[in-house]
Amino acid sequence: MTELQELNRHYVRSVQESDAAWFERYLAPDFVNHNPDCTASTRAEFIAFISKPCAVSGLRPEDVRIQDLGDVAIIRARTVYRKPDGSTGEGRYTDVWQRREGRWLCICADVTRK
Repeated sequence: MTELQELNRHYVRSVQESDAAWFERYLAPDFVNHNPDCTASTRAEFIAFISKPCAVSGLRPEDVRIQDLGDVAIIRARTVYRKPDGSTGEGRYTDVWQRREGRWLCICADVTRK
């Protein structure tokens, strides 16, 4: 598995498990998240949100596409999950990663849900 595949796997796992510590290590200081409600979250706001229990279960990515452009990479995927009421949900995300000082950091994310 490539480093970017592994980072993507851990990103989704960390959302599901409310693993804020993982995001502390892998989000760039200037990270911005574009939320499904059309708002934007700073790095600190995103980590605070992630640290709370995840409202959905069974979160998993499908159709993951990684576009490695050298020191920048774009990861796009579809997600499926179970909502608190038991119904299924789906969405898409796009994460942009940049290699800074020899390591990958996520610089922005865009999340949509149905």
